[in-house]
Amino acid sequence: MTERTGLRRKIWIAFILQLAAISFATVFGVYGASVVIKHLLIERALDDEAAHYWQRHARNPAVDLPDTFNMIGYMIEPGGSQDHLPATLRQLAPGYHSLPRADGGYLVLVDPKPAGTLLLVFKQDQVDALAFWFGMVPLTLVLAVIYVIGWFTYRLSHRAVSPVIWLANLVKRWDPKRPDIEALRPENLPLDVEGESLILASSLHDFVARLEQFVERERDFTRDASHELRTPITVIRMACELLSADAGLPAHSQRSVRRIQAAVGDMESLVQAFLILAREGDTGLPDEDFLVNEVVRDEIERVRPLLADKPVELRLDESAAFELRAPPRVLSVLLGNLLRNACLYTEQGHVTVRVRPGEVVVEDSGVGMSAEQLQRVFEPFYRADSGNGPRVEGHGIGLSIVRRLSQRFGWPVNMTSTAGQGTRVSIGFPVSRPAV
Repeated sequence: MTERTGLRRKIWIAFILQLAAISFATVFGVYGASVVIKHLLIERALDDEAAHYWQRHARNPAVDLPDTFNMIGYMIEPGGSQDHLPATLRQLAPGYHSLPRADGGYLVLVDPKPAGTLLLVFKQDQVDALAFWFGMVPLTLVLAVIYVIGWFTYRLSHRAVSPVIWLANLVKRWDPKRPDIEALRPENLPLDVEGESLILASSLHDFVARLEQFVERERDFTRDASHELRTPITVIRMACELLSADAGLPAHSQRSVRRIQAAVGDMESLVQAFLILAREGDTGLPDEDFLVNEVVRDEIERVRPLLADKPVELRLDESAAFELRAPPRVLSVLLGNLLRNACLYTEQGHVTVRVRPGEVVVEDSGVGMSAEQLQRVFEPFYRADSGNGPRVEGHGIGLSIVRRLSQRFGWPVNMTSTAGQGTRVSIGFPVSRPAV
């Protein structure tokens, strides 16, 4: 969270916009009202004054024209000349006229009657002064009160959200692997953390404390499982190697031993993959610089026994050599799953591994997959049909492990397949470097 997107800035912007809108509405309303009222009052006064004058004129045609501090009257006799009028008042049509400031700023009423045309000229200076004192001055006071109230409201809002901002900044500084929750203990909280903020801080403290217990339990499990599961697997593998070396072992027993060896290999890869995926962040395996080609060769030799009884050629095409900095065992698990799948689903033809710059490709001439099967192939426990070939044993989690490992380490995996023709899987390594 940055200052530009923080809660404090959003509240400040909201108050600024609110005050600006209120100020604009107040100024516009007062100014508009003053203008409207001013003209209405003057026009109403001129109408009343003209009516009063014509009433007096009807009683006495020689009555004096209006002549006061703010208003002057002129009369144009029927058919008479306008030479006695000021130049700005000549040739005005009947009705109201507002003269510009350069011409005096008067409001003029031209009222024609059979007895003549009456012109009433009203000086607006006094009205403008009254409009200022009774309009703009109260407006200024109102705006000042609005601004003061807005400022105090902002300060109160700022004080109300300060504990939340403090919590956000505290959590932002945490190390995700080892969050420091001591600051969230009730005795370590600032005095202004109260109400809902106190509940939030306490709940966050309890949640992180429980989360640390889960993480510690996960570390203990993966450590113990790594030791306790590998030990019996190692014993089984060594026993199988001793049995395989016995020349007097019957042929059917040799086949059983090879099946056990293959199952043990699968079990080792599964255990290793599960332990890697079970750890968040730290895989428990050290990063090191290694040659990808060497891992590819080792995995090819591991799966070669799977093709012992099949007319399938296992080929390696090394058109490039490159290195990675990562746990080599992760690549072994990922590549081993792909190779085992290719060998198990290929009854004849070839399984080819190509090492290209920054990429490893596994191709086979096996049963392949339809478009519908290809869309679901990375789903856990999904197993594609083996076609007319023998049933392939497994649980359908190998490719799911491949996808999860590729996402974990940033090695994109792309798969294409055609039913009855084979499958092609490529693994990309964006941060690889050529071998020296």
